[in-house]
Amino acid sequence: MAEKKLSPMMTEYLETKKQYPDCLLFYRIGDFYEMFYEDAKTASSVLDLVLTGKDCGQAERAPMCGIPFHAADSYVTRLVNAGYKVAIAEQLEDPKLAKGLVKRGVIRVVTPGTQTAEQGLDETRNNFLMSIFYDASGFGVSSVDVSTGEFLTTTCAGVKEVLDELSRFQPAEIVCNQAFMISGVDTDYMKDRFNLIITELEDSVYKDEAATKLLEEHFHATLQGIGLQDRDLARLSAAAALSYIYDTQKNTVAHISNIRYYASSQYMIIDNATQRNLELTETMREKKKRGTLLWVLDKTRTAMGARMLRRFIEQPLINRAQILARQDAIEELCSHYIDREEMSEYLNTVYDFERLLGKICYKTANPRDLLAFKQSLHMLPDIRQELRQFKAPLLQEVYEGMDEMQELYQMIDRAIVEDPPVSSRDGGIIRKGYHEEADRYMESKLNGKQWLADLEQRERERTGIKTLKVKFNRIFGYCIEVTNTFKDLVPSDYIRKQTLTGSERYTTDELEKLQNEILGAEEKLHQLEYELFCDVRDTIAENVQRIQKTSHYVALLDCLISLSKVATSSNYCRPEINEEGRIDIKDGRHPVIEKLIQDGMFVTNDTYLD
Repeated sequence: MAEKKLSPMMTEYLETKKQYPDCLLFYRIGDFYEMFYEDAKTASSVLDLVLTGKDCGQAERAPMCGIPFHAADSYVTRLVNAGYKVAIAEQLEDPKLAKGLVKRGVIRVVTPGTQTAEQGLDETRNNFLMSIFYDASGFGVSSVDVSTGEFLTTTCAGVKEVLDELSRFQPAEIVCNQAFMISGVDTDYMKDRFNLIITELEDSVYKDEAATKLLEEHFHATLQGIGLQDRDLARLSAAAALSYIYDTQKNTVAHISNIRYYASSQYMIIDNATQRNLELTETMREKKKRGTLLWVLDKTRTAMGARMLRRFIEQPLINRAQILARQDAIEELCSHYIDREEMSEYLNTVYDFERLLGKICYKTANPRDLLAFKQSLHMLPDIRQELRQFKAPLLQEVYEGMDEMQELYQMIDRAIVEDPPVSSRDGGIIRKGYHEEADRYMESKLNGKQWLADLEQRERERTGIKTLKVKFNRIFGYCIEVTNTFKDLVPSDYIRKQTLTGSERYTTDELEKLQNEILGAEEKLHQLEYELFCDVRDTIAENVQRIQKTSHYVALLDCLISLSKVATSSNYCRPEINEEGRIDIKDGRHPVIEKLIQDGMFVTNDTYLD
């Protein structure tokens, strides 16, 4: 294809497309995102869009399809869920002010492992991007959930351990180095078994100095400070994950504020085959929650709690002290039924702190997201008040670790109206009384007509011209109209604006000022409200670590309450932990089968293993 024959716009499109060859390119033109050539054919097929054509400067029209820009999120989600990457090229300047072609650029790349839109995420499970680095010494494996900021890294000795980590985290996408692709790993099996895509990164991503610099600059700490000193495999895989996130998000990722190195020996190792056969979180055949251990145990009230409970099941503890701490907390919750149910009700109105924070840090949170955040903060004092009486060390830890953040609650409450619009740019966001200048613009917008009527009355009284009128003209704006009969009474401070057959039109300094306020009030108000909204949003973002710490403890409390509820309703007993290699169960009941069997016909049985 001879590009020199193409139209300037299509030439620019193809230049952008060259930079993102593995993505479907959404190209903003006016009120639409348009796709061309092969991208258009693919998108039209997947999204059931009409494939048409567009003049491109050549004899044949370029294949094209398009979607309204305001509906982009749903279409992007459908493509990403189908395994595609989507690059979004936005107009970077006002088309009305542009000279020549409107400047455009890719503002974000959405992939299965980096998507953050609510439509594409299951609130009850993490959406992990997994980064794998391989060399002769082993594998570095890092998993990060871009929507919540959770970042974990480890090392594996062989392929089997890597597959166990895949089974544990169920990532939506893998990024890796070239050596991994040719290491003998069955990547086709991985794609089919875990329904993911694999992206090979450039070798430059894995340069030692660059990787270290990226991690230290992002986390504002040394390798020792983040626990990756002398852990080269984990360090390189973590740096690659972070690099890929920066490349795709093209935005601040401040909510990814911590990274945690873990050893697989910290948890019971449940290999890929065992986890499938036990049907811990999904059934083998139908891939559903019903009929699994998670289905029995999940009585959580928050999305954060649901995700944490899934991790509890997929990563069982083996440390005796940690197990006993959980048991102590669950037992005490069982014995305080009323208080437990009170806290459960409070948790029911807590939104997803983790993913709200992600949107806030990405600057994609809308006014209603801030209202949801405020509602969640409102519940924290009541939850902590209930927790005060509990003695179990783990519940005390939850109480002490939960930050009420009431200054953030009060800031949002003062600033944001009770029923704001979804858009942050259309006004109607900021409460009256929060900002003096905004109040004046609101006053101008609401009371402009009254101000003009008052001015007209004052001018009639001042001049003695009873027929004086204040009028509006689309071309000349607001003016004072005086018939020729009374033009001798016109004051010297009147400025002639227009001469008509039987009258003259004037303006004054006061009228000009009112005109500017009235005509510009709405536009200025919307802009100022947006700026004030951004200030509130950014202030919340400055408290990333406080919010993440609190969300962790809210999720932990939700999990403990859920397990306590199940223990109470099912009349479960507290097992005794021994380190003698002996299992002795009396009147054992299979938790899943018992729930699936109707009419209480399950027969208990004993188990003894030594």
